[in-house]
Amino acid sequence: MSYLLVSPCRNEADYMRLTLESVVNQTIPPDLWVIVDDGSTDETPQILADYASRYSFIQIVTRENRGHRSVGPGVIEAFYYGYDAIDVSQFDYICKFDLDLDLPLGYFEILIQRMEQNPRIGTCSGKAYFKDKKTDQLISEKCGDEMSVGMTKLYRRTCFEEIGGFVRQVMWDGIDCHKCRQLGWIAVSWDEADLRFIHLRPMGSSQQGIFTGRMRHGFGQYFMGTGLLYMTASSVFRMLHPPYIVGGFAMWWGYVKSMLQRQPRFDDKELVTFIRDYQHQCLFKGKAAATDTLNKAQEKVWVEKQ
Repeated sequence: MSYLLVSPCRNEADYMRLTLESVVNQTIPPDLWVIVDDGSTDETPQILADYASRYSFIQIVTRENRGHRSVGPGVIEAFYYGYDAIDVSQFDYICKFDLDLDLPLGYFEILIQRMEQNPRIGTCSGKAYFKDKKTDQLISEKCGDEMSVGMTKLYRRTCFEEIGGFVRQVMWDGIDCHKCRQLGWIAVSWDEADLRFIHLRPMGSSQQGIFTGRMRHGFGQYFMGTGLLYMTASSVFRMLHPPYIVGGFAMWWGYVKSMLQRQPRFDDKELVTFIRDYQHQCLFKGKAAATDTLNKAQEKVWVEKQ
C-alpha cells in the first residue's frame, strides 16, 4: 500500500531535524513526501535541501514569503499548494503531516495495517504528547479517541476525496472527522506506546502564546457550530489539564467572544445539526459510548456505498 505525506511548514529549523529523522527511519517510509516551504526565513530551506538531496522520496515545493506565519486556513492553503501539485490518484493513503513531531519508528506501518484490517476506518492517528519543560515528563494533549489529530492525519484517499478534503478555516481538523462519521466512515486515534508521538510545539500554542492559540480554538468551535453548553463542558475539562485553568478559559472566551461578535459560522446546516446531535449525546452518555453508538448507526450509510 502506497502512502503520501504532505507537510506545510514555515520557519521550523528548531524542530524539523527530529521530525525528518523520525520519518526517513520509519519501518515503512513514505512513497512520496511533499514538503511545502511556506516562505521560511530561517534555516528551513537549507535543511530541506540537504534531506531532499539524500532521500529521493522527499520533494520540496516553495511558496512565496507572505511575511508571517499563518495558522488555520493558512496551513491548509499551504497543504493544498503541495497536494494540488501532484497526481494523488497513485496513492492509497495520504497524510497531512506537521514538521514539529517526533514519531515512533513503526508509526505509519501500524496505522496502515489497522486501516487495511478495517476498511471503514477513513482517518486515524496516534496520540500527541509534549514534554514538560521543568521535569521532562511526557504529558498527554488529551485528544479524543473519536478524532485523528490535526498534526498527523492519515487518510484513506477515497475517504478524503469523498468528504471534500479540508475546510479552509480554523476548525478544519474537527469538521473533517465529523464529516467522516456523517458519511459512514470511522475516525479514530489510539493511545498506545507504539503510536504515541512527541509534539514539539504543544497543541493550541501560537507564535503569540498559549492564550492566543486556545482562543483561536474557541473561535474554531464556534465556527463549526458547537453549542455553548458543550463548549463550556469541554472548556472545564481543559481547565483541569496543563496549562491549568488558563487554557480552558481561553478556549471558552474565544468561543463566547466570537458569539458576541456574531462571527460567521459554518454554512453546512445538515452537518452542523449532525455535529450538535452527537455532542448532545456525548454530554448525556459520555463521549466513548456516544461515539460507539453513532458509528454503529452510521454503518448502514457506509455499506450502501459499497
